[in-house]
Amino acid sequence: MIEKKASVHWDGAGKTGKGKVSTETGALQGFDYGVNARFGDDRKGTNPEELLGAAHAACFTMFFAVSCEKAGIATKSIDTTAVVRLAKDGDGFKIDRIALTMEASVPGIDEARFKELAEGAKKNCPVSKSLAAVPEITLDAKLRA
Repeated sequence: MIEKKASVHWDGAGKTGKGKVSTETGALQGFDYGVNARFGDDRKGTNPEELLGAAHAACFTMFFAVSCEKAGIATKSIDTTAVVRLAKDGDGFKIDRIALTMEASVPGIDEARFKELAEGAKKNCPVSKSLAAVPEITLDAKLRA
Protein backbone atom coordinates (compact mmCIF):
# COMPACT_ATOMS: atom_id res chain seq x y z
CA MET A 1 0.00 0.00 0.00
CA ILE A 2 1.18 3.53 -0.78
CA GLU A 3 -0.01 6.68 0.92
CA LYS A 4 0.73 10.22 -0.24
CA LYS A 5 0.00 13.32 1.78
CA ALA A 6 -1.10 16.87 1.07
CA SER A 7 -2.06 19.50 3.61
CA VAL A 8 -3.85 22.83 3.71
CA HIS A 9 -3.82 25.79 6.07
CA TRP A 10 -6.65 28.35 5.84
CA ASP A 11 -6.84 31.84 7.36
CA GLY A 12 -9.96 33.98 7.46
CA ALA A 13 -13.58 33.67 6.37
CA GLY A 14 -14.78 31.56 3.47
CA LYS A 15 -15.01 34.01 0.56
CA THR A 16 -12.33 36.44 1.72
CA GLY A 17 -9.94 34.01 3.35
CA LYS A 18 -6.84 32.51 1.82
CA GLY A 19 -5.39 29.07 1.97
CA LYS A 20 -2.01 27.50 1.41
CA VAL A 21 -1.65 23.99 0.03
CA SER A 22 1.44 21.83 0.45
CA THR A 23 2.50 18.36 -0.61
CA GLU A 24 4.84 16.01 1.20
CA THR A 25 7.27 16.03 -1.73
CA GLY A 26 7.52 19.81 -1.58
CA ALA A 27 6.29 20.18 -5.17
CA LEU A 28 3.75 22.55 -3.66
CA GLN A 29 4.95 24.31 -0.54
CA GLY A 30 2.56 26.84 0.94
CA PHE A 31 1.06 27.53 -2.49
CA ASP A 32 -1.81 30.06 -2.36
CA TYR A 33 -5.39 29.11 -3.13
CA GLY A 34 -8.75 30.68 -2.46
CA VAL A 35 -12.23 31.48 -3.64
CA ASN A 36 -11.01 34.23 -5.99
CA ALA A 37 -8.68 31.75 -7.74
CA ARG A 38 -11.66 29.46 -8.17
CA PHE A 39 -14.40 31.88 -9.22
CA GLY A 40 -12.59 35.15 -9.89
CA ASP A 41 -9.58 36.45 -11.72
CA ASP A 42 -6.81 35.60 -9.25
CA ARG A 43 -4.09 33.99 -11.38
CA LYS A 44 -1.52 33.88 -8.56
CA GLY A 45 -3.23 31.09 -6.67
CA THR A 46 -4.60 27.70 -7.55
CA ASN A 47 -7.93 25.99 -6.91
CA PRO A 48 -9.23 22.47 -6.28
CA GLU A 49 -10.39 21.91 -9.87
CA GLU A 50 -7.02 22.87 -11.30
CA LEU A 51 -5.25 20.55 -8.86
CA LEU A 52 -7.69 17.75 -9.63
CA GLY A 53 -7.13 18.27 -13.36
CA ALA A 54 -3.37 18.13 -12.90
CA ALA A 55 -3.68 14.94 -10.88
CA HIS A 56 -5.97 13.33 -13.44
CA ALA A 57 -3.81 14.30 -16.42
CA ALA A 58 -0.67 13.07 -14.65
CA CYS A 59 -2.21 9.75 -13.61
CA PHE A 60 -3.78 9.08 -17.02
CA THR A 61 -0.53 9.91 -18.85
CA MET A 62 1.59 7.73 -16.59
CA PHE A 63 -0.90 4.85 -16.89
CA PHE A 64 -0.89 5.16 -20.69
CA ALA A 65 2.93 5.15 -20.83
CA VAL A 66 3.16 2.11 -18.55
CA SER A 67 0.41 0.32 -20.54
CA CYS A 68 2.36 0.91 -23.75
CA GLU A 69 5.55 -0.35 -22.12
CA LYS A 70 3.78 -3.51 -20.90
CA ALA A 71 2.58 -4.05 -24.49
CA GLY A 72 6.17 -3.78 -25.73
CA ILE A 73 5.65 -0.31 -27.20
CA ALA A 74 7.96 2.59 -26.30
CA THR A 75 6.41 6.03 -26.01
CA LYS A 76 8.47 8.99 -27.14
CA SER A 77 6.44 11.90 -25.73
CA ILE A 78 2.95 12.46 -24.35
CA ASP A 79 1.19 15.76 -23.68
CA THR A 80 -2.10 15.73 -21.79
CA THR A 81 -4.45 18.44 -20.58
CA ALA A 82 -7.48 18.03 -18.37
CA VAL A 83 -10.28 20.58 -18.31
CA VAL A 84 -12.37 20.22 -15.15
CA ARG A 85 -15.78 21.89 -15.28
CA LEU A 86 -17.41 23.19 -12.12
CA ALA A 87 -21.15 23.62 -12.72
CA LYS A 88 -23.92 25.15 -10.64
CA ASP A 89 -25.85 22.49 -8.71
CA GLY A 90 -28.78 23.90 -6.76
CA ASP A 91 -27.30 26.19 -4.11
CA GLY A 92 -23.82 24.80 -4.65
CA PHE A 93 -21.55 23.43 -7.32
CA LYS A 94 -20.39 20.08 -8.64
CA ILE A 95 -17.80 18.79 -11.05
CA ASP A 96 -19.86 17.54 -13.95
CA ARG A 97 -17.24 17.00 -16.65
CA ILE A 98 -13.57 16.33 -17.14
CA ALA A 99 -12.23 16.54 -20.68
CA LEU A 100 -8.87 14.86 -21.24
CA THR A 101 -6.92 15.74 -24.37
CA MET A 102 -3.78 13.81 -25.22
CA GLU A 103 -1.30 14.04 -28.06
CA ALA A 104 1.39 11.40 -28.12
CA SER A 105 4.35 10.31 -30.20
CA VAL A 106 4.42 6.54 -30.09
CA PRO A 107 6.57 5.11 -32.90
CA GLY A 108 5.43 1.80 -34.34
CA ILE A 109 1.87 1.80 -33.01
CA ASP A 110 -1.19 1.72 -35.23
CA GLU A 111 -4.19 3.96 -34.65
CA ALA A 112 -6.47 1.19 -33.39
CA ARG A 113 -3.99 -0.05 -30.76
CA PHE A 114 -3.24 3.55 -29.75
CA LYS A 115 -6.93 4.29 -29.15
CA GLU A 116 -7.38 0.99 -27.28
CA LEU A 117 -4.51 1.73 -24.90
CA ALA A 118 -5.63 5.35 -24.44
CA GLU A 119 -9.20 4.34 -23.61
CA GLY A 120 -7.89 1.66 -21.24
CA ALA A 121 -5.80 4.28 -19.44
CA LYS A 122 -8.79 6.62 -19.18
CA LYS A 123 -10.91 3.85 -17.70
CA ASN A 124 -8.34 2.23 -15.42
CA CYS A 125 -5.95 4.84 -14.05
CA PRO A 126 -6.48 5.16 -10.28
CA VAL A 127 -7.60 8.79 -10.47
CA SER A 128 -10.18 8.00 -13.17
CA LYS A 129 -11.50 5.19 -10.99
CA SER A 130 -11.71 7.56 -8.03
CA LEU A 131 -13.64 10.07 -10.14
CA ALA A 132 -16.29 7.57 -11.23
CA ALA A 133 -19.02 9.85 -9.81
CA VAL A 134 -18.21 12.54 -12.40
CA PRO A 135 -21.03 12.17 -14.96
CA GLU A 136 -18.83 12.76 -18.02
CA ILE A 137 -15.16 12.03 -18.57
CA THR A 138 -14.14 12.40 -22.20
CA LEU A 139 -10.93 11.65 -24.05
CA ASP A 140 -9.65 13.13 -27.27
CA ALA A 141 -6.48 11.18 -28.10
CA LYS A 142 -4.35 12.04 -31.12
CA LEU A 143 -1.39 10.08 -32.36
CA ARG A 144 1.38 12.41 -33.55
CA ALA A 145 3.34 11.40 -36.63
